Amino acid sequence: MSKQELKVLGRSDDVGACCSGLLTAPLDEDQAAELAKVFKALGDPVRLRLLSMIASRAGGEVCVCDLTPAFDLSQPTISHHLKLLRQAGLIDCERRGTWVYYWLVPEMTDRLAGILTRPAGEPLPARTAPAGAAS
Repeated sequence: MSKQELKVLGRSDDVGACCSGLLTAPLDEDQAAELAKVFKALGDPVRLRLLSMIASRAGGEVCVCDLTPAFDLSQPTISHHLKLLRQAGLIDCERRGTWVYYWLVPEMTDRLAGILTRPAGEPLPARTAPAGAAS
């Protein structure tokens, strides 16, 4: 992952149309670029595990002190991964004294689910045979 800052989907009015599903309309160049940043944040196994641990936590939030022992990584590395998930808009946090508590941003996961979900009741687009295939 590059060190560039990730623009959070859904926190800008110019990205509001990114909610349309992939089967309802093609993504434009800007939508695809913004969505790719979120999927890139999810493309790392450590970040995917962190997101899963945060999302599945009873009570809806987890202290960083409970996340770090689950990995054979340093605390600064875990903090870096959490920062990237925050920049992608997937989690948020709050400092309480010495510790930082994290929680899932359900609006973002709902948005991702909506993008990837076929509209209810609509059939899949018809597939055509590849050119030169015997029928």
